[in-house]
Amino acid sequence: MRIKKTIILNLLFAVGAFGVATIGFSYYQNDVSEFVDVTLDSKVLEESRKVFIRLPNNYDKTKAYPLFIKTDGNFNLANWDKALKALNPESIFNEAILVAVPNQFFTDTRNRDLVPPYARKDVNTNPRPNNETSPELFGKADLFLAFIEQELLPYIAANYKLTSQRGLIGFSAGGSFTLYTLHTKPQLFNAYFVFSPAAWYDDMTVTKQFDAFLKTNMNSIKQPTFLYITVGGAEHSLMLAAYNNLVTSLAKHPNSWLKWENTITINADHNQNPALSVNKALLNYTEFLSSQTNTSFN
Repeated sequence: MRIKKTIILNLLFAVGAFGVATIGFSYYQNDVSEFVDVTLDSKVLEESRKVFIRLPNNYDKTKAYPLFIKTDGNFNLANWDKALKALNPESIFNEAILVAVPNQFFTDTRNRDLVPPYARKDVNTNPRPNNETSPELFGKADLFLAFIEQELLPYIAANYKLTSQRGLIGFSAGGSFTLYTLHTKPQLFNAYFVFSPAAWYDDMTVTKQFDAFLKTNMNSIKQPTFLYITVGGAEHSLMLAAYNNLVTSLAKHPNSWLKWENTITINADHNQNPALSVNKALLNYTEFLSSQTNTSFN
């Protein structure tokens, strides 16, 4: 049976249109927000990076605002916006500036940016061989953190008036990046929100590095600092094991400067947990600030 040429052309056109529409929708979901979109030409990363800047209602450029930096762009961004708006009007976070950094769209840079540089390229659970001397490492979180410290934060500080309150938010690989930031640059932020951290990969290397920091380098934390860690009760056993390792390390190595809270969200899976945890994270952080009666946060 011969198929008419026009039918084939129409079919190809329909397939092409569907493909373009799919790419366009994916781009919109990843690279476009309802907030202020800004593109920074990063010398550190040697690429242009977009950021979404969520300003509070009735933004006043003469007022100073707390700042939250969030990885993974649009993921859970609407829930953070909603939770901040729902806070008590007297809360200092009711008018926070929220800056989200989306992942690159046409290039897979998420793991490159968020995986710590001490993790092996092949993400796995196998122990490193005893005779391994030069493992092939993968993560470039050190460069992404340098982008935040040297380029993004100065840009925000130059264009918006800020209080001393600064928080970093990460989910999954972003959660591991948040932990990496805490144990390498603890002075950058005074609040760290870790949702379902992918701290299990490479034989729990993230949890081991974090434990070593808590054990030997806690003097590097020199200001009241808050850490919130959460995981879903229905997540993979490896995710729950990493969470338990982190909580055990925190309990074993207490520090007067570091206040931490942890939560297991009952029946929540990996993708559900962040959305279900935002309100409690902010509530715990607000309670932490209220307890710092001898510390000024202006």
